[in-house]
Amino acid sequence: MSKRVLLAVLAAASIHAQPQAVRPAALKGSGWHALLDGHDTAGWHARDGKPDTWYTASDVHVNNTGTRQLLAGVGPAGPVMINGPDGRTADFVTDEKFGDIELYIEFLISAKSNSGVYMQGLYEVQILDSYGVTKPGVHDCGAIYERWIDGKGVGGTAPTVNASRAPGEWQSFHIWFKAPRFDGSGKKIEDARFLRVEQNGVLIHTNTTAPGPTRAALSIPEAAKNPLMLQGDHGPVAFRNIYVRALR
Repeated sequence: MSKRVLLAVLAAASIHAQPQAVRPAALKGSGWHALLDGHDTAGWHARDGKPDTWYTASDVHVNNTGTRQLLAGVGPAGPVMINGPDGRTADFVTDEKFGDIELYIEFLISAKSNSGVYMQGLYEVQILDSYGVTKPGVHDCGAIYERWIDGKGVGGTAPTVNASRAPGEWQSFHIWFKAPRFDGSGKKIEDARFLRVEQNGVLIHTNTTAPGPTRAALSIPEAAKNPLMLQGDHGPVAFRNIYVRALR
């Protein structure tokens, strides 16, 4: 084996050697379940069966050459899940379905990037480079995104404060979510509700109703249980420390 080939093999091995996850201090108590095991993307699948380029790494950093890329690397951040080399891939959906849950998730985006966390695949908490925005709206980071009705945006709830960090820095959402309720005939009798949302430890939503699926949601009906979805086609984004537990 030539020296060049050996170095390439060692570099690839170091990138894909996943560190052991350390549970974030924000996760108090028991019952938490990790949705990213650090070895691969098991437990997730691409939306609508499309091909995808999601992959895991032990760390990630922003390419500072102006390309807005997120590059896999070696370091303490991981395990990290990244939406491919160019930030344009299929949305990623959990195999598992959830009802009333508490979700903790950390994310990192490059400048001007965009993504989202869809509770039950239907109700989006927006991810956006909103650093420095003085008055955040329904399109800014942390917003419960607008619905899309008759070709236009309707509703949505802006975060009460802009808690966004600069692009290239790790951030977090901590979400307490109550699924919609249905009667015996299947008729919805209570909307989904974000009981509490914290961004980077700052409270940004309290008791916020989601009257229906937000824009770009999965094409599935509202239900007592549905999967979690991460938006993958709007720009470079990485995720780590994805934990859920039944709502208490």
